[in-house]
Parts: sequence; C-alpha cells; structure tokens
Amino acid sequence: MKADTGLARHQPDEGLGTVIKLAIMAVGGQGGGVLTGWIEAVARNRGYACQATSVAGVAQRTGATIYYIEMAPASDRTPVFSLAPSPGDVDILIAAEMMEAGRAILRGFVTPDRTTLIASTHRALAVSEKTVPGDGIASSAQVRAAAEIAADRLVMFDMEGLAVRNGSVISAALFGALAGSGALPFPRAAFEDAIRASGKGVEPSLRAFDAAFARARAGEVEPPPPTEAPRPEPAFAVSGPQALRREWESLAARAEALPEPVRHMALRGLRKVVNFQDPAYGREYLDRLEPFAALDDPARGHVLTTEAAKYIANAMVYDDVIRVADLKTRRARFDRIAAEMGARGRTLHLTEFMHPRAEEIVGLLPAGLGARISSRPEWMARIDRIFNRGRRIRTHRIGPFLALYLLGGLRRWRRRTLRHRLEQAHLERWLAACTEARTESYDLAVELLRCRRLIKGYSDTHGRGLSKFDRVMEASRRLRGREDAARWVARLREAALQDETGEALDGALATIRTFT
Repeated sequence: MKADTGLARHQPDEGLGTVIKLAIMAVGGQGGGVLTGWIEAVARNRGYACQATSVAGVAQRTGATIYYIEMAPASDRTPVFSLAPSPGDVDILIAAEMMEAGRAILRGFVTPDRTTLIASTHRALAVSEKTVPGDGIASSAQVRAAAEIAADRLVMFDMEGLAVRNGSVISAALFGALAGSGALPFPRAAFEDAIRASGKGVEPSLRAFDAAFARARAGEVEPPPPTEAPRPEPAFAVSGPQALRREWESLAARAEALPEPVRHMALRGLRKVVNFQDPAYGREYLDRLEPFAALDDPARGHVLTTEAAKYIANAMVYDDVIRVADLKTRRARFDRIAAEMGARGRTLHLTEFMHPRAEEIVGLLPAGLGARISSRPEWMARIDRIFNRGRRIRTHRIGPFLALYLLGGLRRWRRRTLRHRLEQAHLERWLAACTEARTESYDLAVELLRCRRLIKGYSDTHGRGLSKFDRVMEASRRLRGREDAARWVARLREAALQDETGEALDGALATIRTFT
C-alpha cells in the first residue's frame, strides 16, 4: 500500500487531445517548405492556432528535411506546441519519397494506433545508394511491407509521376493526397484556396492536387507492380548506307546462328559494340564470342556463352574520353534532361562537370607516343598538374558544345590510341584466363566472366574497379584446383561490389590467404 503524500495527482490536459501533429519528410527541391506553408494557411484560415518548424538534415539526399506542424482549434487559452516530432506521437506522416517513409518508420514516427502515412512510391536515390559499386538500391518492397504493419492508415502511390503528368511538382500531389485522405478536418475548398492564395503555378498545382485527391479517395494504396512476362525484343532498326546495312545483316546472321538461348544477348551485345565503333569492331566481338559456344555445355543451358556475350560486349565498349563526350552531346540525352526538368518551351542551361586525369589525356595519344609518356612519371605528373582540375563545361553554349561534339566524333581515331591498346590487351588476358579455367571447371569459367562487372565508368571510378578486378583474378589463380573455387570467386566479386574503398574485398582476400 502506497503512502498518501497529500499531493494532488496529475490530471491530463484535455486540450492535448485536440492537437493535430503532422510531420513531413522531404528531400531538398521537392517543395517541402511550400507544402508546409499551404498546410499552415489552411489551418489558420479555418480558425486553428498553428506552428511550423523545420529541421534540415544535410547529410542525406542533398538535404533531407523534417517539417513539423502542430495545430489546434483556437480558444481563449494559448496552446503550447512542440518544436519537433516525438516517436509514437505523430498523427499524420507525409513522406515525399519511399525511403523517407522507411526512415520515418525506423524513427518511430509511424505507429499503428494513430498514424496516417501518406507516401509517394517513387524513388530518389540517396548518395549512399549511388556510390555502392554494385546494386546498392534499397528495397522499396520492404518499406511497403513495413508501412502496412506500422501505419494505422496508408495512402501510397506514385505522387511524383502524377505531378509530372500534370505539369506540376510533388508538393501539390502530396497536398492533394492529404486532403483526399480526410486526415485533417477541413473541406476540400480550404485546400484549394490555399493554393490559389500562393499566387505561383496555381493552375498546374490545382491539376496535380485534383488528380491526387481523386486517387487518394478512390484507392488508398497503389498495388505493387505486377510481374510481367518478358516482352519480345523489337527488331533492331538500322539506318545508313546500303553497304553498311549489308555488313550489319551479315553480322546479325552470325549472331543468330549461335545456340537459341544465346541469340538475344548476342544480338544486343553486337548492336552495342557496332554502335560504339563500327561493323569491323562487331566482327571482332563475334570472333571472341564464338569460341565460347564451342566450349559450352548444352546441358547447362549455354550459360557460359550467354555470360560471354554480355560481358565481352561490356569490356569492348569502354568509357574513354571520346565515348563520354559523344554521350554528353547526343540529342536523345538533351531531350531526356529537358523532359525530366519540365523545360518545355523554356531555355535549359546545362553544365557538365569534367575532371580529366593525366591517364585520360595520354590515353588519347597515339599508342607508341602515349606509352613513352606514360612510362615517364615526371611527364605524367606535369600533365596531371595542367589538366587534373575540376572544369565546368556549359554545353548550352555553342563553343563548349562544339568542343565536346568534335571530341566525341573521334571514334575513327580510337583504334590508334594508347587507351585502346591497353583495353584490348587487358581483354585478351581476361578471355585467356576464362578459356583456361573452362578446361578445369565450367562454373569457375562462368564466374570469371561475371567478374568483368567490376570494371565500369571512367577516370577514378574505372581505376578503382580495374584494381579490384585484377586482385580478384589474381586470387582466382591461387584457388585453382579447389572444388569450391567458383564459389570463392563469386564471394570475392560480391565483396568487391559492397563498398567503394574495397575493405570487404580486403577481408575476403585475407581469408583466402589463410588456406591457399
């Protein structure tokens, strides 16, 4: 029995039950501040006291920010509002991107006893997802599953895509979904009045608002995308002089003569290689691929030749300065950027960030001259001091665009360069190792072919990937003769893809050294 202290027991403040607590988790540039302003305007216009705060988090996704709003019916008592959300104490959580919804769930802001979760299902990749050498994209399906458990109510669909289709931005779609959810005790007209009062982009914002409102009312949760059967590959459209078209048809006939499981990948690889250089380069591709078909095992589904078709093409289409300049000046790229930015009928200013190293500059030189220069460290250091600094090339201007365009047109010169000689030599060593491994183990040869995915990009990214690839290939030679050699090569490759610095690969290699 507890002693009576004579102190009055604490009585809960009934006014706390009238406070609506709303948090918005948005990424920089998504209009989180505009959305917050609209919600404030609706609350105040409907006779509510309202307070809004924001906490910027510049370490993620170019500035993920938490906006927090508390509101309560105005009365003769001045409410005391909190400055930041607390776990388990949020009524409405708005997430402007799928992983922001996941972050909110992890922080305890979404609870099944009270929280309405409104989230867009599109993805804006975090820096940590982009920098992983392999596939670092987090699983949206896992976030969806967690949301279905964690939230009291769920409104979830692609609000970014909906906004773009209506010529607006995601903040308007989020606002419409909030209104359509019925989580706030305000009529639709009050939300629309807040948009009109802002005076900026009113008509597009109202269109996106209307579409999101209807979507939230019609069906709260967008179902996961259905698993579709693979669509048939369309016929490759080839244009150009008749002689070149005949040459392409001859190459395509060689690819189609390969075993049926390989043809699709071989044709894609052939198209990629020819587009990179010329039909003669396509013949080299098939000359390298066809010997693997002779070494393959039909009982294994021709996996060896299929993997060779994919990775030989990737190896032959390397990212040198010529290719980078070509890709940056293609019409299709400018059209894609204009569509993504919604720049219809408006001037688009585009800045390319270039950071060429001495290796890229010397790699463009004739093979003999480039080899002599690259063997002289003092010359390489001098070239690096001149060129190895950040450059901003504004390709919306005619001069910088022409410079990149002319550089991208040097594909006929490519075969004479030092970079091409080095790439071809490295490619031949890799294919020789894979062919040799086939005599010992089918699975080992397949895994060695797959190791080529470690090499990608250009400049420093290419250098890091090449270093990891060479270390894995060196370790594979030490594993020869072991029954589990293929499994260990696969483990080494996956370790190399886990992080940029190669720490996971270092650990896996240290393990191998203990038993080889």
